[in-house]
Amino acid sequence: MAQIELEIKIGTRSFEVACQEGEEQYLLSAAKLLDAEAQVLVEQIGRMPEARMLLMSGLMLADKTAGLEDRVREAEDKIAALQAELTELQERPAPEPEQVEVPRIPADVTDALAELAARAETIAETVDEKLRAG
Repeated sequence: MAQIELEIKIGTRSFEVACQEGEEQYLLSAAKLLDAEAQVLVEQIGRMPEARMLLMSGLMLADKTAGLEDRVREAEDKIAALQAELTELQERPAPEPEQVEVPRIPADVTDALAELAARAETIAETVDEKLRAG
């Protein structure tokens, strides 16, 4: 692949750098991140030697990267724990079906109620007959 020369700006300085063809966007993105850190230093401290500006900017980026790597590790650990829990739940046997008891009216109670209903009907018929006769 061919090498491509690019000019990037970090802080207040310009630099000529080379990269492989097709990697320009990666280099420009990295330069933009480094420049953002250098701009913070320039605003806070002012003009400083090039090597110191690049060192401090790189250290600030490395600090941010280390923090992000910690967060990624924590997220990966949480994902692994959740995956293990999911696997355990999926491998567990299904729970035994519960037996649900439905209350039933005992037969002797049903028979007694039927007998009472029959008596009530007989009494009602008797009352009706006496009212019609009388």
